[in-house]
Amino acid sequence: MDPTVAVIGATGAVGEVFLRVAEQREFPMAKLKLLASPRSAGKRLTFRGQQITVEETSEATLEGADIVFCSATSAVSKQWGPWLRERGVIMIDDGSAYRMDADVPLVVPEVNGDDLEWHNHIISIPNCTTTPLVMALNAMRQVAPLKRVTAATYQAVTGTGAAAARELMAQTEAIGRHEAIPPIEVYPQQIALNVLPQVDDFDEDDYTKEELKMRNETRKILHIDGLPFSSTCVRVPVVLSHSEAVHVEFESDAPMKQLHEALRAQEGLVIGEDPKTWVSPLQAANDDRVFVSRLRPDRSVEHGVAFWVVSDNLRKGAATNAIQIAEELIRRGKL
Repeated sequence: MDPTVAVIGATGAVGEVFLRVAEQREFPMAKLKLLASPRSAGKRLTFRGQQITVEETSEATLEGADIVFCSATSAVSKQWGPWLRERGVIMIDDGSAYRMDADVPLVVPEVNGDDLEWHNHIISIPNCTTTPLVMALNAMRQVAPLKRVTAATYQAVTGTGAAAARELMAQTEAIGRHEAIPPIEVYPQQIALNVLPQVDDFDEDDYTKEELKMRNETRKILHIDGLPFSSTCVRVPVVLSHSEAVHVEFESDAPMKQLHEALRAQEGLVIGEDPKTWVSPLQAANDDRVFVSRLRPDRSVEHGVAFWVVSDNLRKGAATNAIQIAEELIRRGKL
């Protein structure tokens, strides 16, 4: 029997993409409930040719759901996660509220789908920078064990939300008209024609929370506690797709030919065969795949490589991964 599905945060940037991806992938569902905050209740969204009215998230509107996809604030996730768990309802959470909880699997199905076997009704989706990275690292570690990873990210504004995308477009349009920049509301500085080397608040050792998420989530997904990892996360004036420049050091020799073979074998990933070609954020937008290019030796260490990885942050980085988790749960009979 097909599940009844509820989407919390249906009117947000990820929620809207979720509906598009679910329709494209023909995800089976007996009924769909679209939920959001009180200010968004009453809006109408289209799914499979039908108009559905958005309702306020409440116990009454969540009643009867088999799977709940949550793409809202951590406060919302923490409010409804325990309530749904008590009722045996699975919540697939797009936020950071539960990612590092020991009893919550953090899943990229192509990498650690087996972790779904021990879920306790709450399943987390990784940060949208972590997902493409672990897919590449998972392939590469089939050739040689990972010793150290460093990354610099180039993150699209939709990672912050729809308001950030509107702010970028408004600033860009003002610059094009030679007008004053509108009041800045989302970011600490103008984002158009600029880059901001801070994503989220500062935390431990002056790393941002985003940078720490990448480190901790990568370790958890790959099951490598203590993997040496460092990143610098940067917001760039791009609407869709997060990009990363990554350096990996291996414990032993990792021949380039074998790395290419391993990356080709990784489900959901595309590897550019010519190191002089690359994939841009625009090229990766609206695609569910992760693209690795510019793979080359890193001669600064004994067993090292460098590469470029990019993926659509709203699709594989969020909505698509959530739906793939649900598909995997159904396949494994774990609903």
